[in-house]
Amino acid sequence: MAQQSLSFRGVENADQVNRITTALMMLDGVESAEVGRHGADVEGRVSREALIKAVQSLKLPIDVQ
Repeated sequence: MAQQSLSFRGVENADQVNRITTALMMLDGVESAEVGRHGADVEGRVSREALIKAVQSLKLPIDVQ
């Protein structure tokens, strides 16, 4: 199983962390996601691009890399 890491800048509260976690877990192929204020570690068969698009679709005022 592949593991991907994302970095965040600008995540300020638990609500944002929860919304990001939900968006990532809803993607097909994601087995688990550990999300915090500074980034996420995701396991599963999903592309990095799909993970970034899922977070960006939330339209939060954060940077995702």
